[in-house]
Amino acid sequence: MSPMNISLPDSLIDFVDEQVCECGYGNDHVRELIWNDKDPLRLRGLLLAGAESAPAKPVDEAYLDRLRRRVKSGRPGTRR
Repeated sequence: MSPMNISLPDSLIDFVDEQVCECGYGNDHVRELIWNDKDPLRLRGLLLAGAESAPAKPVDEAYLDRLRRRVKSGRPGTRR
């Protein structure tokens, strides 16, 4: 891992210093916050990609039945 320097306003630096002293938060906590922030960004990217993709067939009861059978059988899906 490589260190990273960031700039923060004085008020945030004071807050971070307090959290480190009082709660023991450190690098692991900051790393976890960044990882947690990636998930919504990934979801947003997937939603945008779906919105930009070509229209698909409507989902009907027959499609859902096939999907249920495939899941119950443990077979991997095939793209059509």
